[in-house]
Amino acid sequence: MMKKRSISASKASLVLFLCQMISALDVPLDSKLLEELSQPPTITQQSPKDYIVDPRENIVIQCEAKGKPPPSFSWTRNGTHFDIDKDAQVTMKPNSGTLVINIMNGGKAEAYEGVYQCTARNERGAAISNNIVIRPSRSPLWTKEKLEPNQVREGDSLVLHCRPPVGLPPPIIFWMDNAFQRLPQSERVSQGLNGDLYFSNVQPEDTREDYICYARFNHTQTIQQKQPISVKVFSTKPVTERQPILLTPTGSTSTKVELRGNVLLLECIAAGLPTPVIRWIKEGGELPVNRTFFENFKKTLKIIDVSEADSGNYKCIARNMLGSVHHVISVTVKAAPYWITAPRNLVLSPGEDGTLICRANGNPKPNISWFANGVPIAIAPEDPSRKVDGDTIIFSHVQERSSAVYQCNASNEYGYLLANAFVNVLAEPPRVLTPANKLYQVIADSPALLDCAYFGSPKPEIEWFKGVKGSILRGNEYVFHDNGTLEIPVAQKDSTGTYTCVARNELGKVQNEVRLEVKDPTMIIKQPEYKVIQRYGQVSFECIIKHDSTLLPTVIWLKDNDELPDDERFLVGKDNLTIVNVTDKDDGTYTCIVNTTLDSVSASAVLTVVAAPPTPAIIYARPNPPFDLELTGQLERSVELSWIPGDENNSPIKNFVIEYEDGLHEPGVWHYQTEVPGTQTTVQLKLSPYVNYSFRVIAVNEIGRSQPSEPSEQYLTKSANPDENPSNVQGIGSEPDNLVITWESLKGFQSNGPGLQYKVSWRQKDVDDEWTSVIVANVSKYIVSGTPTFVPYEIKVQALNDLGYAPEPSEVIGHSGEDLPMVAPGNVQVHVINSTLAKVHWDPVPLKTVRGHLQGYKVYYWKVQSLSRRSRRHVEKKILTFRGNKTFGMLPGLEPYSSYKLNVRVVNGKGEGPASPDKVFKTPEGVPSSPSFLKITNPTLDSLTLEWGSPTHPNGVLTSYILKFQPINNTHELGPLVEIRIPANESSLILKNLNYSTRYKFYFNAQTSVGSGSQITEEAVTIMDEAGILRPAVGAGKGYSEILFATSPVMHTVRPTFYKVQPLYPRIRNVTTAAAETYANISWEYEGPDHANFYVEYGVAGSKEDWKKEIVNGSRSFFVLKGLTPGTAYKVRVGAEGLSGFRSSEDVFETGPAMASRQIDIATQGWFIGLMCAVALLILILLIVCFIRRNKGGKYPVKEKEDAHADPEIQPMKEDDGTFGEYSDAEDHKPLKKGSRTPSDRTVKKEDSDDSLVDYGEGVNGQFNEDGSFIGQYSGKKEKEPAEGNESSEAPSPVNAMNSFV
Repeated sequence: MMKKRSISASKASLVLFLCQMISALDVPLDSKLLEELSQPPTITQQSPKDYIVDPRENIVIQCEAKGKPPPSFSWTRNGTHFDIDKDAQVTMKPNSGTLVINIMNGGKAEAYEGVYQCTARNERGAAISNNIVIRPSRSPLWTKEKLEPNQVREGDSLVLHCRPPVGLPPPIIFWMDNAFQRLPQSERVSQGLNGDLYFSNVQPEDTREDYICYARFNHTQTIQQKQPISVKVFSTKPVTERQPILLTPTGSTSTKVELRGNVLLLECIAAGLPTPVIRWIKEGGELPVNRTFFENFKKTLKIIDVSEADSGNYKCIARNMLGSVHHVISVTVKAAPYWITAPRNLVLSPGEDGTLICRANGNPKPNISWFANGVPIAIAPEDPSRKVDGDTIIFSHVQERSSAVYQCNASNEYGYLLANAFVNVLAEPPRVLTPANKLYQVIADSPALLDCAYFGSPKPEIEWFKGVKGSILRGNEYVFHDNGTLEIPVAQKDSTGTYTCVARNELGKVQNEVRLEVKDPTMIIKQPEYKVIQRYGQVSFECIIKHDSTLLPTVIWLKDNDELPDDERFLVGKDNLTIVNVTDKDDGTYTCIVNTTLDSVSASAVLTVVAAPPTPAIIYARPNPPFDLELTGQLERSVELSWIPGDENNSPIKNFVIEYEDGLHEPGVWHYQTEVPGTQTTVQLKLSPYVNYSFRVIAVNEIGRSQPSEPSEQYLTKSANPDENPSNVQGIGSEPDNLVITWESLKGFQSNGPGLQYKVSWRQKDVDDEWTSVIVANVSKYIVSGTPTFVPYEIKVQALNDLGYAPEPSEVIGHSGEDLPMVAPGNVQVHVINSTLAKVHWDPVPLKTVRGHLQGYKVYYWKVQSLSRRSRRHVEKKILTFRGNKTFGMLPGLEPYSSYKLNVRVVNGKGEGPASPDKVFKTPEGVPSSPSFLKITNPTLDSLTLEWGSPTHPNGVLTSYILKFQPINNTHELGPLVEIRIPANESSLILKNLNYSTRYKFYFNAQTSVGSGSQITEEAVTIMDEAGILRPAVGAGKGYSEILFATSPVMHTVRPTFYKVQPLYPRIRNVTTAAAETYANISWEYEGPDHANFYVEYGVAGSKEDWKKEIVNGSRSFFVLKGLTPGTAYKVRVGAEGLSGFRSSEDVFETGPAMASRQIDIATQGWFIGLMCAVALLILILLIVCFIRRNKGGKYPVKEKEDAHADPEIQPMKEDDGTFGEYSDAEDHKPLKKGSRTPSDRTVKKEDSDDSLVDYGEGVNGQFNEDGSFIGQYSGKKEKEPAEGNESSEAPSPVNAMNSFV
């Protein structure tokens, strides 16, 4: 295959390769082209050759392939056809050859042991997988044995045998004690490769009864424990010292066979006192450098990546002060087959020639055998174009029928290699893949690259023309690349125009046009100049440009290679930068950068800010640059630099800055090295290997930095091994079957020598795999293909150059690529907590099915319909994400009385897994929202019409509406509250018998079976009666009239419900009394016309005597009755003069030294009266004691209990704001106020209690955690209930406290 000429990556994005071929076609990876071309099958993913599976989980044997048309799949088991349709436990994934053997549903893993092979076939050929050996892992129990205690003499050797059970794969052995702490190991005590614990000599501190050997079977994640071993060391004086003897291996010689590329482990453990020291040598040679490691206190020799050259005799020597002993291990390195040249795919045109080469090596030499479409080539159908010559197949004059997939098998006694390579014979007319009329723009005098990506079979010939009818382009002024690209090395203005590329072969011809525009370069024709300015002055830098008229330039100014300060003193004009009121901070380098879409130019100038000179004779300036730089004392890692300072220009030099240039790696770029005080003119500089150093010095004073000195002479340091390894090593898969290893490359001077490369090593973690290593060029990425999905890998990257390796790098853990999760969470359950909140549970998916980093679970839920309206709406799915391995979450914000669906999905870094089956749940009824509106119309003298709309969100089945209303007088006081319950099917109501010219306040809400919703309020006024005061209506004294409801058929006008209301005034209400021994204070409330004259009538309760009458002076609402008999019960009522029969209801009170009960005494016997007096006296004494304690700041027991068990429904209410308050001494002694006593009808209204969150605020201002749990608090105040006329609006008085006890 002809070698492609190197072109810019940005200009050759379409020139990619489907495969590597010898004498074959190049197929660009154009998606549309690949969809149209036929291709034989290619195995893209398969399970490992030796596949150990977990017997508790389903067995997944992977086999993925691509091809056109898509291939079909079949399997063999133990060499015969495996009919998966006859085994109910075995299924094949759709559009895939991957087998899934269902073990978790009753299958036995042992029944499916065997050798499996997959075949992918289409009309172009058949590809086969490796032989995949399926074996279930085994973690057998320890065999029971009787362990005798070990009695050992101090100084003797001891071996504690582990003898773990034989598992698959073999277990990892470690020793621990009963507290699960690893037993300490040293040169004296260590664990051998076979798991036994060796004591070179025992000490008294080795006495213990809990030497326990553990075997960890990683595949099944189980640990088996051996019975504890007891060791007792007894002392004899003196302790006899002993020369070394070998505990393992035994004898003087042994042999070891290891395979190429594996890790060679050799072990020698010796006994003796003092403890022997182990040393290793290779007879007749040296131990390999950079591949030899000593472990287990030098008792184990480890050589990685062994080759045939590592064969030989290795001697271990154990020595102490009394002597030595040695053992020789003869090592032979064999090799399983490994590729020298693996066969590669061929894409040929009819009539072309090609070869497939399969070369492998091994020890012993592997046998090469060929297969065609999975059949031995000796018995495969004949193909006259094919000839087999050992490890090569030669194809001559191929035809389309010659397409096939060939397999090369290289095998010896230690293993085999199998490779598929197809021969695809295509006959395709030419195609141009570059878009038509593509525009290319370049700057004059720069190269232009015009693409003509093409494909055809046979390979087309490419010709270029300029213009529609131009001649073919030839000559040295053009370069024609094999991929079809036309290069104009130096484009000129006259190169502008249309270019046509023509691709032709024997099957046809096609052409494509592209356009080239050559632009004038952008130039700065007047650059900014160096300026020196005094403080507080003004300075301006110019930057005048010239550019191509078709390009739009942008000008950017920088200060010291950074953005300009955000300061209004900096004024940027069209072609200048002006700085006003200059300060010392403005000192620096200013750069003008001009950018277009095709080029960029810049120019810089330095601004020096100086102080105003005290006298004209003194000039302050930057120092002059140092000179006469000299290098002395050159060493490999250091050199001494000296210089002579320049003139300091009236400002002392503060320090010198030393910079260096690496002429080998970054010529022209100066880097900071160090700085020294201004009094120092020499410095010792530390150097790095393999750097061509030049140095310069800059002097710094208060004014600024000098110009750099002239560079010193160059000094090239010697090469050396790298001192460090790449940093930021990571392993993250980009695809499910790869591992992308990245690192930050070393900088040029860090290479320490030529030929910088990197050794990239990886191995699967916890699988006992050996390291796989490759040497790559100076890049920063390597992709490992064919990895299992999302498994951990140990990764390390080591730098090396022509002189050797950097120190051994540290290992990092990475993961191969993630894939979408395989299964959905199961056992999804929903527990509805209330009408707006539900809790969802699910079972976690097995971690192996996540196939990535478990990020959490997503719950999708959506409302299906409202159960009250039975109407569906647009489904808006909501998503809640629960991080981590959560198995439950809360679903907030649900709508009451609705039907919902939800499903759960597991999420990893790749995305979401499949959804669980939809789960249906319903929310219970809740309280409704407020009615949508409340309108009051048609006011008359004594009636109002109310109309309303049903709640927007009924949240259930409406049961009724509740209407409350009360009058409001001129002082904004509220009258008595009337409540009406209205059926849910009504939408209007007429209230009759209201008072004229009166304002009413209405409270309206809806109810469901759960409770009342939020209310809507409105106010309205009846109209004025011009005829005068409205007299009481007929029947007014008979109470409220019956509610009359009227409903109408659908589509007819609904007649409103009529409701007659008792006239509200004139009336006298809330008659209250406060009695002493011989007098009583009577008070009342009046509603009616002004200037009424009141009177008070009273008499002895239960007596038939006439009422006594007392006239009240003026229109006061209180009166004091005097001359009463102590201890007597009286009846009292209040009336108004001039209004016949208009008087209040009766009230009863009792005079006397004690506050008697308000209830009517029905007992007339003397003994009963005496008993009641004694009870009242006792209560009075208790109250007095409580009041005294309160005055002293204490709390009576009832209050203490209330504090300890506070019930928000029975706390006293503060008068002013309705919030919960404390009992107060001040309130105990307040004078009795109007409206503060027991109502005249002698009933105490019990406060309503509603155990609902609505009582705690107008809403729940809360939030939910990521798992949905409620973390908010109830907030806000409960809306103040409308005050009824007969309820108290202030704290209770002592009299009322008495009534509450009796």
